[in-house]
Parts: sequence; C-alpha cells; structure tokens
Amino acid sequence: MSTDVLIVGAGPTGLALGIDLARRGVDALVVERAGELFPGSRGKGIQPRTMEVFDDLGVLDAIHAAGGGYPVGMIWQNGQRVGEHRMFDPVEATEDSPYDEPWMVPQWRTQRILFDRLEELGGKVAFGLEAVGLAQDEDGVTVRFAAGGSVRARYVVAADGGRSAVRRALGIGMTGETVDPNPTLVADARITGLDRDNWHIFPPRGEGDGFLAICPLAGTEDFQVTAQFPEGSSVDLSLEGVRKVVAARSHLAPEDVTEVRWASDFRPRAALADRFRDGRVFLAGDAAHIHSPAGGQGLNTSVQDAYNLGWKLGAVLRDGVDESLLETYEEERRPVAADMLGLSTSVHRGEVRRGEATRQLGLGYRESSLTAETRQAPAALRAGDRAPDGTLGGVRLFDAFRGPHWTLLAVGVEAPELPGSVGVVRGPAQESYGAGLFLVRPDGYVGWAGDTADGLPRYLARAGL
Repeated sequence: MSTDVLIVGAGPTGLALGIDLARRGVDALVVERAGELFPGSRGKGIQPRTMEVFDDLGVLDAIHAAGGGYPVGMIWQNGQRVGEHRMFDPVEATEDSPYDEPWMVPQWRTQRILFDRLEELGGKVAFGLEAVGLAQDEDGVTVRFAAGGSVRARYVVAADGGRSAVRRALGIGMTGETVDPNPTLVADARITGLDRDNWHIFPPRGEGDGFLAICPLAGTEDFQVTAQFPEGSSVDLSLEGVRKVVAARSHLAPEDVTEVRWASDFRPRAALADRFRDGRVFLAGDAAHIHSPAGGQGLNTSVQDAYNLGWKLGAVLRDGVDESLLETYEEERRPVAADMLGLSTSVHRGEVRRGEATRQLGLGYRESSLTAETRQAPAALRAGDRAPDGTLGGVRLFDAFRGPHWTLLAVGVEAPELPGSVGVVRGPAQESYGAGLFLVRPDGYVGWAGDTADGLPRYLARAGL
C-alpha cells in the first residue's frame, strides 16, 4: 500500500493534519495503534488562536456546540465555600480577535469532531496499526507495523505522542526537565453533590497532602478530577482509588463518585525534540514537544504544528513547489514550541498567570526565511505576524482567508494583477493593518508586506504561485 503522506497517530495533531491535507487533495492516511480514538478529557482547553484554526478547518461550529466557557474557580475548606479564584485574566473580544477566551471541550470530543470532519472530506483513519520501524530513501519512507505489513509514503509525520515510536526509530533525542516530581491523577468521573457552575478547588489540608480539583466538563455530565500525590506515590486509578482520594480531600462521601469513565496518571515534564525533521519524516505534536498541562498549551501548540506543516506539504505535493519549503517547518515551529514549553512550565509553577500569552494570538514568524517585510516604515503589524480579523471593503477578513489559499490584502493602495489562485481583498487604510500590501499565507500569517508590489512577484514565485 502507498500514499503521499502517512500520519502516525490519530490524536488532535494527526487528525488536524489529515483534514488540512484532505481539503488540499493530498492522498494521506492516518494510522493509530489503538483500536479507537483516545477516550479521555486530558487536553480540554482550546485557546483563541486554535479557535481561529478550527474556523478555517470547518469545525468551529461543532466545537462551539460541544463545549462551553470555563467556570469560576471555587475554593473550599472544611466543607465551606471560602472564596473564588479566577483562572484567567479577563479579556474582551475585539474585531481583530473575535475569540477572546479559552473554550472548554474534552479532548475525546474534540478528536471525535476532527475525525468526523476528516471522514466528511474523504480522509481515512486505520485503527489497530502500531508502527514499529521505518526505512527511508531518497524517494520515500516505508513504515512497518507490529501486526505485519507496511505502508510506503512520500512523507511521514510522527504524531504518535510523547513516547513516539517513530521518533525513537529515528534516534532523535529529547531534551528537557521534570517540571514537578509529584505524580498527578486525572480522571473523568460522574459525581453527585457538586454544582456544575464552578471549578471546585480543595487546597491541601496538611503537610504532605496534595491538592484536589474537580472541574465540570462542558458539554458532558462528567467532572474532571485532578489530584496531586507526594513524590514516589503509587496512584490508584480504580473507582475505589478515586473515591478514596475525593473523600479524603473534600467534604464529599466516597459514594458520591458514582462512576470513573477514564483515568490516568502522569508526572509533569517539559521536553523538546532535538530536531523536528529527519529526511522525509517530520515530528509534530507531543512527539516533538511535551508540556505540563498547566495553561492549556500542549494540544494547541500541537494543532498549530499540523496547521503549519499541512499547507507546506500540500504546496510541494500538489503545486510543485520546491521541497526546500519544507525546511521552514522546523525553522518556524521549533522556536515556538520552545517558548510554549517555557510558558507552560511557568504557569505550572505559579510564576505566570493564564492571560495574553496563553491565548497564543501573539505568536508569529518574523524571523523566518519565509517572511519578507519590505515596507520602509512598517507599523505595529509586520510580516510574520498573525493576520488579524476585521472588515476590509465590506468583506470580513476571516471569511476571505478561510480555505487552502493565499490572500492578498490591498489596504489603501492599488492591488497588482495576481494569479487566480490568490484571493484579493481591497479597501481603505484601517487600524489593524494601516496601509500597504499584505500577502497572507494559507495558515493566516502575513508572509510578505510592502508599500508597493516591488518584490512581490519574486516572493510569489518562491511560493509556487
């Protein structure tokens, strides 16, 4: 069997990449070693920048319908409510940033939405296929599976998690640190006796105890239970184990925990792959960077890896763009992942609040070799930055950007003649952009900016346009 792109792992990263490739007409196959999609809530926070990505990928309405906003934290002591805790610094939505706060959707539901969208576009996921080895040559990669058989692909993307078998087969190391040596339980449970209007927080009662947090999972009847244990503890993931820790650390009785639907334990750590590419194989998501869950950066950074890589693979495989374009994936994404790892660790340690940085709207690629800023006196918005939403010439910009194409904004200047594959929006100078020409990449970042069209044809040629 052969395909253009083999994606190993059907988590949010692999599914988002599969969607992006499917809408570009790229033949891709997603393989997953498990027999089904991941069943737990683990990565439940979708940041505003990822909401913009999901808007483009055609799943935003479903994501909105499946989740809800984050509830206010409620601190308990001795069975009494003693105060509120705001998890996030408040932010107001603006015209250029329409999604203002994180949106809560349990990871299992996000994956189901992405899976359904992939199938709608004609994409495929093959379950029960565990990658155990690979061999690559100048024309492609052959991936072998534990159950026998293999798949031949022009490119392979490892999206198979923090213990990535593909990364290990390539011999790519990870550099990092243990963020917190204390093991943490996370479980999806049915619980009576607590309202669903608050994220319930039970501070440690005594020295050596850990915290307990019980968060209602939006769009479900479940709560996510999170409990920290002393270093070296063995975490009991059974119903009785979860009942015991909930009863010991809160006013709830053991029988108030009526069901445990999924449970896991982990030790928060931060690690970054030494490189994101080996020949025709790319690392994305947790296979490339492992985060503490604090601040909700892991899943979001991972989806945006896929969003960066998808259009570049499509350009090479379908539009005949030179393969050198693929070199910009690691160049752009590895520094971003490193920054997000540092942010996750700082949030985990209480050094930084969840706020502007965790929303991920300020991330960009100003230093990328794929970025060209040619204006004499650029304003606050520069080439490499995220292209803001807004209205230009009566057109909503996110509507104009939506889809697998480039878009040229002619803001207060004349637009040159361009290939039909490039969308063009014209209008007067406005606050977010100022004035000039702005060529917006398929992933919503300004690739080229100029006062005039001088230099634009050269950039278009490099992009295969």
